[in-house]
Amino acid sequence: MSPAFHSWSQFWAMGGYGFYVWLSVFVALSVMVILVGHSTYQRRHLLASIATKQDREQRMMAAKKRKQNAGEPL
Repeated sequence: MSPAFHSWSQFWAMGGYGFYVWLSVFVALSVMVILVGHSTYQRRHLLASIATKQDREQRMMAAKKRKQNAGEPL
């Protein structure tokens, strides 16, 4: 078994197609990193939104119970 490239310069050149090979690798990795970052951002935003809504519902329930305990009409 022999190596496909005999030196690092041949590896980076990829038989004359190095520019296209490494450009496509860079673009693919960039898209994946952007996708992971955007998904992480959306998840954090969604969880924060859910927490805000839950807090609001809890405050509304507590206010409703206070009114019921005080004997005030709803």
